[in-house]
Amino acid sequence: MQTNDLPPTPTPAMKITGVKINYLHICHTKLWLFSHNITLEHEHDNVSIGKMLHEDRYSKNKKDITIDNTISIDFVKRRNGVLELHEIKKTKTMEDAHLHQMYYYLYYLKQRGVDAQGIMNYPLLNQTKEVLLTQDDEINIENDMHRIEEIVTGRMPHPKRIKICPKCAYLEFCFCGGGGD
Repeated sequence: MQTNDLPPTPTPAMKITGVKINYLHICHTKLWLFSHNITLEHEHDNVSIGKMLHEDRYSKNKKDITIDNTISIDFVKRRNGVLELHEIKKTKTMEDAHLHQMYYYLYYLKQRGVDAQGIMNYPLLNQTKEVLLTQDDEINIENDMHRIEEIVTGRMPHPKRIKICPKCAYLEFCFCGGGGD
């Protein structure tokens, strides 16, 4: 049997992370760049501020729980027998993306037999928001996962200027030289 006669090697399913779900709901170009290991966030001021807030406001909680190298939860608590997943966010500016990220975490754990509820923590606003996973949310997450695969396996989406661009770590990458819409 020659090499050409062998069946193609199956490719593992794409790893979908909470960050990818979040970026899907923020910017497809950012999602594509991040998914192709072009990461600029680690040196960005907004990310640094978020990390300091995370450390300062929730110092008593065990932080950054990573499961299967796929989801990373800011911290977990058990209250009245219910597992709570907590995410810490600086503002509600991108609340829709944050909620979808939490839905994904809840979905991911539910697929593994773990029921939980989510809590969004906005310490600068002194607010929390309870997040429960519905059947509609599960369907939306499954659609999101397919959409991420389509975007990531295709060509890089053309950058489009949107409201959050000025605060994005990828700004200069996307628009240096005047590119994009």
